[in-house]
Order: sequence, then C-alpha cells, then structure tokens
Amino acid sequence: MPVLSDLAQALEEGDRSRVEVLTARALQENVSPEGILKEGLFAGMDVVGARFKSGDIYIPHVLIAARAMHAGLEILRPHLIRTGAKPAGTFIIGTVQGDHHDIGKNLVAMMLQGKGFEVIDLGVNVSSERFVQALRDHEANILGMSALLSITLPFMKETIEAICRAGLRDTVKIMVGGGPVTQAFADQIGADGYGPDAAAAAENALALLT
Repeated sequence: MPVLSDLAQALEEGDRSRVEVLTARALQENVSPEGILKEGLFAGMDVVGARFKSGDIYIPHVLIAARAMHAGLEILRPHLIRTGAKPAGTFIIGTVQGDHHDIGKNLVAMMLQGKGFEVIDLGVNVSSERFVQALRDHEANILGMSALLSITLPFMKETIEAICRAGLRDTVKIMVGGGPVTQAFADQIGADGYGPDAAAAAENALALLT
C-alpha cells in the first residue's frame, strides 16, 4: 500500500513528524496495526540497518531513524495491545560490569526493536547477579552482553557461568558483542551468538529464535 511504502521511506529518512502523520493515516485507512508495524516501521528500519551495515550511513542517522520509529510505535502501541500482537521475542541487554559505554548497546537495542523484539535494557555496569535476576524476572528468549573495554571481557564469561549455576542456561540464548569481542571469543566462553555490528546482531538474534 502506498501509505506503508511512504511510511517506510519517511522512517528511513528519519522524518519523525512525517512518520507520526503517516502512522496515524494508515490507522485511519484501516490498515492493521501489525501491517503498519511490519510493512511500514520495521521495513524502513530494515533498510536503515542494511545501509548502516554497508557503511552507507553512520551512527547519527541510525539514531535519528530510531527516534522516528519510536514516535510511530507510541501511536501504534495501544492498538497493538488491543489486537494482542506479540513481540518477536524478549531480549535482555546490558553492558557488563566495569564498563560504562552504551552507544553500541543502544544501537543494538534500537535494531532489535526494529526487528520486533521487546527489549529490556539493564543499562551499563551490569553485574552477573543483575543479569541473572533479570532472567528470573522476565521470560526472555535471549540475553545480550556488550563490552568496549577489553579488561571487562572476563565478566562475560563470569555471567554465563552465573547463569549456569542458577540453572537458567537451558532457558535462554546468550549473545555477546562490542569492540574487542570476536566470534572466537564468543565460542570460547560458550555464547550462542555474536554480533559484529548492531544490524548483524539483530539479524543473528532472529536467527537464534528459529
């Protein structure tokens, strides 16, 4: 539908006010909330993610597009609740203990929301105990840990070990990412997935659910 393609393009361009107008118009035209979400907002965010991954756009553009997406989501949320629409999954995310960097984590969270995940963001400097408690409090499908400082990488392994001791390892997939993190390191500590960048992390999270 033209309104959905226009909505996707407005989101790709980061035009928040136009995203709000087009989301409301699509509802007035009796487009289903799920259709608006998937074929409008998520479709636009998919393009943003692909362009970011290819180096065609950079972090500021992604942040602007994400804000536009959130504006559309705010309009859609009550309609989605009424229809009983379910998220793609629940993803707990946080930067590990000793590390206060959050730009990469925030980008991943935005990309995950653009893929339909409900994201529980624990923030920065998250201890293994807080990660474990979050798993107990939420029925999460995936837990993601981020780190930028190489000296904090051991806390990723410590958290996985704490999750194992808590008897929760079989209930959740674990992903890791951040500047010093590699696929080899992810394999070494027993993680299920790795994201070299925000767009790839969101794609890999969906793949883990299947």
